Amino acid sequence: MTVASSTPAFCTGIQYFGEIDVHFEQYGQRAAIVPDAAAIDPDNPAAIYQMLLYADALRYLILQMTASKSSGHPGGFASQAEVYAALVLLGHKNFVTEVGHHAPGFYAAMFLDTSLEAMGIQTVQDLRDRFRERHGLLGHLSGQIPGLLAPAGPLGQGQHFAMAGALLNPGKLFPCTIGDGGLGEPYIMSAIAHFNTAYPHVTNFLPVLVWNGFSQEHHSMVSLKTNASMEAYWKGNGFAEVVLIDAKDFDDQNQPGDYVDSTIFSFEQRMAFSQAVLAAADQAAQSALGGQLTVLIIKQLKGAGVHARGAQSHNLYPHHTLENPDIIAGLQSCALSPEAWQLVRTNCERAGGGAASKVAVTEFERSLPDLGMLPLQEFPPDDRQVATTAMGTIVGAVGQQDPAFVVMNADGNAASGIGNINQALKINHPTEDAIYNQGPGGQVYEPLSEDACAGLAAGMALFGGRTLWCSYESFAINGLPIWQTVTQAMAELRRPTPATVCLFTAGALEQGRNGWTHQRPEVEAYFAAMMRNGNIFPLFPTDANSIQVCYEWALAQKNKGIVITASKSALPVRTTFEQTRAGLETGGIILHDSCGQQQLVLAVVGDLVLGPVFEAAAQLETQGYGVRIVSVINPRRLFRPTDVLWETCAAADGDFLSDADFTAMFGGDALLGVAGGTANTLEPVMLRSQAKRDVLAWQRGETTASAAELLAFNRITAETIVDRVTQLL
Repeated sequence: MTVASSTPAFCTGIQYFGEIDVHFEQYGQRAAIVPDAAAIDPDNPAAIYQMLLYADALRYLILQMTASKSSGHPGGFASQAEVYAALVLLGHKNFVTEVGHHAPGFYAAMFLDTSLEAMGIQTVQDLRDRFRERHGLLGHLSGQIPGLLAPAGPLGQGQHFAMAGALLNPGKLFPCTIGDGGLGEPYIMSAIAHFNTAYPHVTNFLPVLVWNGFSQEHHSMVSLKTNASMEAYWKGNGFAEVVLIDAKDFDDQNQPGDYVDSTIFSFEQRMAFSQAVLAAADQAAQSALGGQLTVLIIKQLKGAGVHARGAQSHNLYPHHTLENPDIIAGLQSCALSPEAWQLVRTNCERAGGGAASKVAVTEFERSLPDLGMLPLQEFPPDDRQVATTAMGTIVGAVGQQDPAFVVMNADGNAASGIGNINQALKINHPTEDAIYNQGPGGQVYEPLSEDACAGLAAGMALFGGRTLWCSYESFAINGLPIWQTVTQAMAELRRPTPATVCLFTAGALEQGRNGWTHQRPEVEAYFAAMMRNGNIFPLFPTDANSIQVCYEWALAQKNKGIVITASKSALPVRTTFEQTRAGLETGGIILHDSCGQQQLVLAVVGDLVLGPVFEAAAQLETQGYGVRIVSVINPRRLFRPTDVLWETCAAADGDFLSDADFTAMFGGDALLGVAGGTANTLEPVMLRSQAKRDVLAWQRGETTASAAELLAFNRITAETIVDRVTQLL
């Protein structure tokens, strides 16, 4: 191994360099991507050779980076380095993944095209130092890394980002790497199948299956499939084009098993394999961009070219230092000469028109159509209106002003009192039927999967589009993992993007006859915990007027996760628009305030539950007590600033109710929190109140004939409220 005196500065930190060989003399004299071009010519032998160099450069950086911290995951990405290199050199830089363990490979790619310079990573030494460090390169992809489009962590999520990007950006290809371990997740195929049915002409996303035979700690569950059965699997799931490249077909080293390592082939066979990968990648990309639902599959042994093979290559352990013999051997096997490193960097800088940090679609704030004046309708006091329906009118207007706006619902809008959304925007469905407000091109997306709903809704918001995810409160839990992934990414995002907005309806109290299967308000505890992230705002509008203002506010927010929870029942109107506008900033609205011998405060989360609260207030007032009823509509505002990591958010929101204003709203001789859902939503009130206090909240579901009976089952009645308050005093 030698080091040339002309080593590029960015190579500082590389421990092993290779010699210039005869192949470099033949194929490496000039970059395969010429100046002012954005892609290689796939038929050029020099391009094939330089793609091979790029793949080895990725492997080297992955191993050096992870071994620097004796931590991280090199094996998975290493097995697909050739196909990643091919797609990038063909000009495609809008890459996403569902494999968080491929993060080191993506970081290596962003380093090579200079994207990471935006965060001060100039050299390989910087790359090593900043890996798996705070304010550096996280163990899994996040929202803060320049050039990377989307986060990656839990399996089965990346396809949502690819489809969201494709829908919002026609004509651009969005490859998405999928591990054969992740292929076992049920979400991937079902999500793609419904999307393709709803949007048959949006095929500019390309799943890239990394079929390497192993998962994290053992063989993958699809390791015994034959090539023919794997092709049949994808075609059986609606894929018109399956492009599979198998390293085994090029092996000249007699490697055992169905999965082999191309890095130990002879040079001639490495070139032949690289040429086949490049041709396959080009074919798949053109097919996807040309209107065919396409998958690209690379079959190569996990860990190809790094320190170990199979599942043992998946992650590093404390003994895998840079002095470990296996690490040293792996680094030396793919070491490049300084001249080769410079050649690779030049191609990466030119591919796709520049660094990913400057050309990827998510590096820019997406322009959005102006919504104009929203059709808000202020209902008179005591009028009975369905809050969700009132919001649905505004949702329809948003979609009519913004053609890219999409509403997602797995269980049907009409069942949630928002059938008017379907009437205004139509369900996107291949069967046209006016009775059901459906037909091709509609803006309402209805897969029977909350994951698919939340995935596309949150993904489109992350990519800069307006969306609304609607769900029965009880079912939303199945879509929350990806929603949480996106909202966390939004908290650290480097650009403004529309808030991801949800409407959760048909709460537990309205689902008595359906029984406990439809009664899961503990989902609210999920958001109550997430409020401490700093950019999560669960909203609980009081009535049909309040919900309209809550949605108006949500439409104007950036980089937030906003959840509106409301009933589909006709309930009394108790507020004005101005009260809710003020309440969104102060956290709550005083609905009722009377004087008496002692002051009782009832802090209420929810709308339907206000019925027994007002009934209890009347009983307490006959006993001489003063009663103040506060509708808590924005509990995030009620925390203390130190309770929430708001200052770390990209779009920091540091508005919290002051101590004096909190006392004015909630101060009294006793305070009772009442929630038709989880008690966790009242946490900020309970933390700050100095009065004697207690909580009545949801406990467990049961089949009942009415909401009142279900409230009684959970001990939330006027009588219980009166008794509990009396005990406090």
